[in-house]
Amino acid sequence: MTSLSDFPITRKWPATHPDRLQLYSLPTPNGVKVSIALEETGVPYEVHRVDFARDEQTSPEFLSLNPNNKIPAIIDPHGPGGRPLALFESGAILVYLANKTGKLLPRDEAARWHTLQWVMFQMGGIGPMFGQVGFFHKFAGKDFEDKRPRDRYVAESKRLLGVLDKQLATNKWIAGDEYTIADIASFPWIRNLAGFYGAGDLVGFDGFRNVRRALDAFLARPAVERGLTIPKAP
Repeated sequence: MTSLSDFPITRKWPATHPDRLQLYSLPTPNGVKVSIALEETGVPYEVHRVDFARDEQTSPEFLSLNPNNKIPAIIDPHGPGGRPLALFESGAILVYLANKTGKLLPRDEAARWHTLQWVMFQMGGIGPMFGQVGFFHKFAGKDFEDKRPRDRYVAESKRLLGVLDKQLATNKWIAGDEYTIADIASFPWIRNLAGFYGAGDLVGFDGFRNVRRALDAFLARPAVERGLTIPKAP
């Protein structure tokens, strides 16, 4: 596709600023990863709210961009070679934005790979495990009489927090002294676990003091504060 108007999703969510990166999202832990990264890097963007209450994520237009019907997704009109690029999966988008801007990912090759392993740590562990804790503690799963599934995910979440706490005992940020996409990937989920899911006591969150310290530093960043509310509720 050679222009933004060639993408079917723009028929449902027309672009007011077609020269800007188009973000299709909600302020969930995965969604705000990208809005925070955009705020941190200063890439001009236009946001479109995908209303799950109206099942917009399963609309043909959205599925044309992300066949996995999940947010976030983007179209960058100024992608590689000057051609539009469509992407889904928050981790892939974080890496793309870091490469595009030269920010949030170390230039040194070894340090880049070190950072990317922590991004994958979030994608393969923190996100799925914390999400299951949320289901079994806050949502429909809380009514299950058998608590073994919940306890399994709680135990794994505690283990993951322990891994991070040890890493943060000797590092300012997750991948070292530099703030990176590894932090942007993980801390929205950590915030959600103790906040929205209300599972702080369940996982003993107050005992992970290094994680708490880094989370507070993350939340104090102006770009994070802005990104956490994007897109805004109608």
